Amino acid sequence: MPAVLTHNAYGKSQVRLTKVSRHADRHDLKELSIAIQLEGDFVASYTSGDNSRIVATDTMKNTVYALAKKHPFSAIEELGELLARHFLESYGHVSAVTVDLMEQPWQRMVVDGKEHPSCFIRRGDEKRTATVMLTRKEKHVESGLDNLLILKTTDSAFSGFIQDPYTTLRDADDRIFATVLSANWLYSAPPADWDQAHGQIRQAMLQVFAGHKSLSVQHTLHAMGSAALDACSAIEAITLRMPNKHHLLVNLQLFGMQNNNEIFVPTDEPYGLIVGTLRRG
Repeated sequence: MPAVLTHNAYGKSQVRLTKVSRHADRHDLKELSIAIQLEGDFVASYTSGDNSRIVATDTMKNTVYALAKKHPFSAIEELGELLARHFLESYGHVSAVTVDLMEQPWQRMVVDGKEHPSCFIRRGDEKRTATVMLTRKEKHVESGLDNLLILKTTDSAFSGFIQDPYTTLRDADDRIFATVLSANWLYSAPPADWDQAHGQIRQAMLQVFAGHKSLSVQHTLHAMGSAALDACSAIEAITLRMPNKHHLLVNLQLFGMQNNNEIFVPTDEPYGLIVGTLRRG
């Protein structure tokens, strides 16, 4: 029985871009990694090696740089849609384009109490993300953040869980809560300002994390996701991924000392992983 190609897609990944926008009074800096995937009538390339309908992935890479030069953009979602529309409108046999973008944010250096116009500091490992998917009938835009390390030293408990023959974990009424937050949210309509919407959603989640009386990571995840939906009416759903970065109490009784929730050892592996999606009811 002959094999049938039921789906195909191809593109260019890890296209690195740094753009400096030079204004009279300041420079703006963007540092991105971009991936492009095309879907469409490319079957002949797979089945017979006919590349006559193939857009070379090297061309995709060059297109990123050319359009980034030709068009100003303040938000990565704008660049994603620009790239997706270019390939969809340029090639009639392309049926769908997906553009994934990841931004490494830079913040302005403060010198003598003022933001420097052309010097920047990298803001930790947090990244801003976006996915723009266009077809000839639909547009989906998903934005998010990744690798945001957050921690609080109190207002976190975990108790009342199932006890079975393999359970050794004890109830905790006051523990360190640390996680590396990843979140992505789906827009039902474009917001008036992509950057402002991103900032509002991010701040809403962080504010809840700081003030929530957590009974579990799941409990706080739900509260953070609910706050994000309340903060921005343009999003219809949000998914949060929160690994539990454990901090284990050190047994100081061996040295004749009490450990009153002061001395911990952070551990990377293994870790609990809590994921949840919230959608408007």
